[in-house]
Amino acid sequence: MSEALAPWATRENESRGRRHPEQPPRYRGEYHRDRDRVIHSTAFRRLVYKTQVFVNHEGDLYRTRLTHSLEVAQIARTVAGALGLNVYLTEAICLAHDLGHTPFGHAGQEALNRCMAEYGGFEHNLQSLRVVDELEEKYAEFPGLNLMFETREGILKHCSQRNARALGDLGRRFLEGHQPSLEAQLTNLADEIAYNNHDVDDGLRAGLLDIDELREAELFREQHDAVRARWPDLAGRRLVHEIVRRMIGRVVEDLVEGSRAALEDAGPASAADVRHAGRRLVQFTPEVGEAHAALKRFLRLRLYRHNRVIRMTTKAQRTVTELFQAFMDEPRLLPADHAREAERKEAAQGPAGRARAVADYIAGMTDRFAIVEYGRLFDPRART
Repeated sequence: MSEALAPWATRENESRGRRHPEQPPRYRGEYHRDRDRVIHSTAFRRLVYKTQVFVNHEGDLYRTRLTHSLEVAQIARTVAGALGLNVYLTEAICLAHDLGHTPFGHAGQEALNRCMAEYGGFEHNLQSLRVVDELEEKYAEFPGLNLMFETREGILKHCSQRNARALGDLGRRFLEGHQPSLEAQLTNLADEIAYNNHDVDDGLRAGLLDIDELREAELFREQHDAVRARWPDLAGRRLVHEIVRRMIGRVVEDLVEGSRAALEDAGPASAADVRHAGRRLVQFTPEVGEAHAALKRFLRLRLYRHNRVIRMTTKAQRTVTELFQAFMDEPRLLPADHAREAERKEAAQGPAGRARAVADYIAGMTDRFAIVEYGRLFDPRART
């Protein structure tokens, strides 16, 4: 595979390796192994019942964290191939980037972060790292999935200075102002492309957006008008799909072109040069970058702040908050293994240890499990 890689791609023979040494795989590469370990993880399977914008029970056809992660990986794989990047590393980061997400999407994360404010906070990128480093229980020789350094580093899209200092080598780039690998940079933008365009699709499906108002966004209007000009009678789901797929194609092609220009200008001769480039080299052209950002702003105003979304967000945050408080007040309400972990962590770290164990349990819940657990705790008629 190394022969197909560009000079700036991440190579296995230059990796910082795994936390726990292992025999190399016989018939696949190390990043290929990472990708496969993520796919076979319990946290990855749970993503099928964790939502993006809509809560799981609202409909079967809306995006979930699982379908989103697959769509991010598909988009990123295309760009990685065009730029000569390490495709397996790119896929591994994409598939792992949301493993630490709470139930109820960003609403759940915000609620859990508030609950954890005096205990170190909660951030889903760091939680994804905790999942692959500690919380997955798969292997006899080590906790977690024991992923390669570059895969683990790529999961961390953001990190505070305080948290970075606690992460050792993994957090060093945040302290020193260095860039992540191109594969990690690509994952960040593929994530944005996927949720921008697929939230348009889900918003239309749910009736929270309509085509006329979406024409205010340049990316949508450009493709809508082109589709209408060619197929004036096209309607319904076929019209929406044709527009959305063209929107994705437009920004993906631009991302390849913009990144090629940036790489040619910077001229990195190695993956190490990428880290010291002083700027991100996976990027849109300025024109499309602004249109992409404008669509993001449009969705923030018209979709994420829609009264139906806010109503569900409020209920979701109340559910997470009250679950957290109940388990903090009485850890024996937790399942036995989680209660033992809360006791162990509290003995070692005090109340912050108990809180982290509770946060780990809640973050691992799916939407529907959180709703059922809430009923068990607070509805006297529910079976325990």
